[in-house]
Amino acid sequence: MSAEQEFLYEKQGHIAVMTFNRPEKRNCFTPAMITRFYECFDDFKRDDQLRVAILASTGDQAWCAGGDLDAMIPAITSGEFKINEDPTRRVFSDIFKPIIAAVNGFATLELIQGTDLCIAAENASFALGEVRWGMIAAGGSHVRIPRAVPWAIAMQVLLTGRPLSARRAYEVGLVNELVPLEQVLPTAMRYAEQICQNGPLAVQTSKEIAVRAWEHERAFVLENALFQRVRNSEDAREGPRAYIEKRRPVFKGR
Repeated sequence: MSAEQEFLYEKQGHIAVMTFNRPEKRNCFTPAMITRFYECFDDFKRDDQLRVAILASTGDQAWCAGGDLDAMIPAITSGEFKINEDPTRRVFSDIFKPIIAAVNGFATLELIQGTDLCIAAENASFALGEVRWGMIAAGGSHVRIPRAVPWAIAMQVLLTGRPLSARRAYEVGLVNELVPLEQVLPTAMRYAEQICQNGPLAVQTSKEIAVRAWEHERAFVLENALFQRVRNSEDAREGPRAYIEKRRPVFKGR
């Protein structure tokens, strides 16, 4: 499938519905999907008729499990695809229109942390699994998660790489509502429609104030600098290699 088929973009009145549509690969990103993803959100940002975005998925195994390492590693190592290294741009940090995550199955917290509301199915789970492969996430999660949940929960997520269940995520405040699978998108639409009834300038300004007051650019610069240290390590080469070879990685701490 093309990137346009793997990441769908539909405008429904004032609501943009974007859908991960690669269920056979747990809706993981390819380089082309990442490009498509940012193009769609840039259009959403510019279109004055659009007021709210819903980020949904097809299938019931995963909302988005992150990057498809089988596709990403060759593209990155060959230089065909470059990871965004702008330390001031994090996932959705420059979009002040509301974004609602409609989650079923496994979800990477890197994207969830960039959204504003999260509606989750009872089968959902949330994680940052990069440390299990000798890497770290680089989209702002190290700054955002400790501010969103208690320290112990943030460290559990960041240091173990193991998922939180939907119930636990709801209990610690990462999820707004926990609903049956078939109600995830309708519930997200209900929130979107409620937001659209409000003054669009007031809504966007409310989010802008909250985001700009809460996020500190220097913290993201620090995350980016330390990410480069890990990315250039032997362990960061060993982890993806082990993933592709379907074996347990042998880390050396360097």
